[in-house]
Parts: sequence; C-alpha cells; structure tokens
Amino acid sequence: MYARRRRRYFTLMVICLALFVSAWAFVRLWSVPAAVGMCVVAMVIPPLAAIVGNRRESDDRWWDEPSDDAPPRDGNGRG
Repeated sequence: MYARRRRRYFTLMVICLALFVSAWAFVRLWSVPAAVGMCVVAMVIPPLAAIVGNRRESDDRWWDEPSDDAPPRDGNGRG
C-alpha cells in the first residue's frame, strides 16, 4: 500500500524532471514556446504528485482509526 503510493509519486516526479531537463536541453533549440509549455506542465506535476502520494487508499489504515488489536476505549477517551 505505501510502496504503491511511493512508486506513483516517484513516477510523477521522474516525468516532471524529464520534461524540465529535456525542455531546456534540446527542445528549446527547435521551439522556445514548446519548451516553455513543457516547463509549465512540469510546474503543475509536483503538487499533483504530493496529492497522489498522500491520497488514502481503501486498504490503508488511517491515523485516527483504531487498530484491530487496540483495547476498547472507555467513555473518558482513555484506553
């Protein structure tokens, strides 16, 4: 579950870096507007990667959910 999210985040960030580096390494030689467009797309990817990397999946246990082996809580909020 966490490995899947890390892999998605890593994939998006690799795409971002590839767009940015290729835009200014060789695409700018043919078309500066295309290179700028690639950089704009690369600029949008990191926030999306953070959202994808932190999105809860159906099999994830969230921070406020009690674990299955946790003792039941009493009325005062103590275990």
